[in-house]
Amino acid sequence: MRIHLTSVVVNDQQKALRFYTDILGFQVKHNIPMGEYAWITVVSAEDPDGTELLLEPDAHRAARTFKEALMEDGIPSASFAVDDVEAEHERLVAKGVKFVQPPKDLGTVITAVFDDTCGSLIQILEEKQQGGT
Repeated sequence: MRIHLTSVVVNDQQKALRFYTDILGFQVKHNIPMGEYAWITVVSAEDPDGTELLLEPDAHRAARTFKEALMEDGIPSASFAVDDVEAEHERLVAKGVKFVQPPKDLGTVITAVFDDTCGSLIQILEEKQQGGT
């Protein structure tokens, strides 16, 4: 068993599509109109056949309430792995991304958290090399 699809709830799918592709660098996998909304998934440019991220509209009141509560409490909706948090932080800040938590060393990982401009916080995470054999 493996994860095929996961989602992040967004308040504007088209704005999210631009942010996740133009700013973060993901690639569109699917963009299928479905009435008022669309089935929009993006994938990592490094793994185009990997896990898809669905840009899920927050149209349902439960989804909106959940997303807003996470945002208010500073809890990220998703976590993306990067090789170098410091470098990614610098790259994204240069593109105007607002970080709510700058890079922070947590022992075994380094994390940073940014606002995706569509109602969610996203964490980036770098796993540090562990000593030993």
